[in-house]
Amino acid sequence: MTYRAPLQDIAFTLDHMVGAGRLAETELFAEATGELRDAMLEGAGRICEESWAPLNHSGDLERSRLENDVVHTPGGFRDAFRTYAEGGFIGMMADPEHGGLGLPLSFASPVNEMTASANLALSLAPLLTQGQIEALEGCASDEIKAFYIPRLASGEWLGTMNLTEAAAGSDLAAIRAKAEPNGDGTYAITGQKIFITWGDHDLAENISHLVLARIPGGSEGVKGLSVFVAPKYIPDADGRPGEKNAITTVSLEHKLGLHASPTAVLDYQGATGWLVGEEHGGIQVMFRMMNNARLGVGLEGVAAAELAYQKALAYALERKQGASPVEDGTGAIVDHADVRRMLLTQRALAVTSRAIAYDCAYSLDMARATEGEEAARWAARGALLTPIAKAFGTDAGIEAADLGVQIHGGMGYVEETGAAQILRDVRVTSIYEGTNGVQAMDLVGRKLADGGAAAQALLGEVSATASQAREGGHADLAAALETNRAFVSTATAALAEADPNARNAGAAHYLRAFALTLGGHYLMRGALADESWTPLARFHLQRLAIRAQSEAQAAMLGADDLYALDAEAMASR
Repeated sequence: MTYRAPLQDIAFTLDHMVGAGRLAETELFAEATGELRDAMLEGAGRICEESWAPLNHSGDLERSRLENDVVHTPGGFRDAFRTYAEGGFIGMMADPEHGGLGLPLSFASPVNEMTASANLALSLAPLLTQGQIEALEGCASDEIKAFYIPRLASGEWLGTMNLTEAAAGSDLAAIRAKAEPNGDGTYAITGQKIFITWGDHDLAENISHLVLARIPGGSEGVKGLSVFVAPKYIPDADGRPGEKNAITTVSLEHKLGLHASPTAVLDYQGATGWLVGEEHGGIQVMFRMMNNARLGVGLEGVAAAELAYQKALAYALERKQGASPVEDGTGAIVDHADVRRMLLTQRALAVTSRAIAYDCAYSLDMARATEGEEAARWAARGALLTPIAKAFGTDAGIEAADLGVQIHGGMGYVEETGAAQILRDVRVTSIYEGTNGVQAMDLVGRKLADGGAAAQALLGEVSATASQAREGGHADLAAALETNRAFVSTATAALAEADPNARNAGAAHYLRAFALTLGGHYLMRGALADESWTPLARFHLQRLAIRAQSEAQAAMLGADDLYALDAEAMASR
């Protein structure tokens, strides 16, 4: 079984669950019509199905490898990447002034989902490049924008993000890489960076690294950090790669999954870099790139959930085992109730996490396309949805992939079926770009700093959907949705007033409760638009979203029980 791009589901989610058609009514995105979107997605879907997906398993087996200071990617990857780049998909959102298409994030997000389903390892390369383009557009000098962005948008060059170091982890304040002025406007960067996704490769002629480092004289902590662009090869005035920069690929990580994606340790030995933004203003630059990446990583989880579901359903429809428990059954395991439960859970996870991510993208687009108070409301909505999209999306992908292994039974534990690879590949996404615990703490911390106003406004939309469902003849589902909303609303108010450690203790519970409730909201909107979606909405609200109530209650328990055992008492006896 190979991947099939879910074009109808994607369009339905955008049009009816999210309502993203309003984008074309704005001046900024007036040309972003549904017809253009569908044509673009069809082209990208074809590339994913025909070029990228066939390389997913072979790339996992072959792996990227470092030999004699050269990183070799698996066979077929360069041609597959070039086909995608020539379609203009890397520069979808980039400014047309710099060779991009100027399309909304709501158009790019489905493309990024499909590439991640087809070949997650390969999809990470253009995703990071898109993030770098956004960071440069927002913060770099006009000269850097004009020189770098067209080459990144075309795929002629690819971009990376160099943040963490061995002693730092998620604590960026612990970064010690330094950048000393050379006296000619450039800086000499020294230090070692770890976990650099696609840090070195042979897909493009040059690699543009965004590097976080300290200029002498800056303050300690994150406020003393600056960002630099440091290419693998120093380009000449025409952009042709010249002398190799003083950057060495020390090693590639040996990982649980994503074997085709080279994750590098990079050593900077006085490498030449150019400042992006202001001195000591690096954290603002990196957050632009990281926020883009957080939504992108959430979509990787959506992609894994979709792929795991497609593969598991195909297997369940053909695998004959045991007597069928239903009249006129097929004899395949899809007849069995527990297999149905797992398949529908996968389906609900994929659909609801997709809707959350797409609504996040739509909100961020509308924040750009509107002005004043309206833009501020959309921006707050997008900011609120970002940690939910990232954490729930990746949790959903991991859960759906795990269910995929279970549905395959013993064959799921055998690599040849491909079910195990999906689980291995997606597992890191809950760690990428800020762990899901960090995302949850961001949700209950920064995102509730307005007293919960943005959260309650979004929950008001859920309440409106429940009212529409009641009027549309779905009284039982409306009641379930409204009950969940009330629980999350109560938890929102409580956490907004709680002390920081109590908030953090309930953060993961709160995020899950919010996501499950939103999932019911989107599915109910889908059912109101098309009755064929009602069975999935009913399954989600009755069997999955009901957990939102217990999660919301757990979110308000505080932290005392987590510290009832000291470290010694926690040890095994």
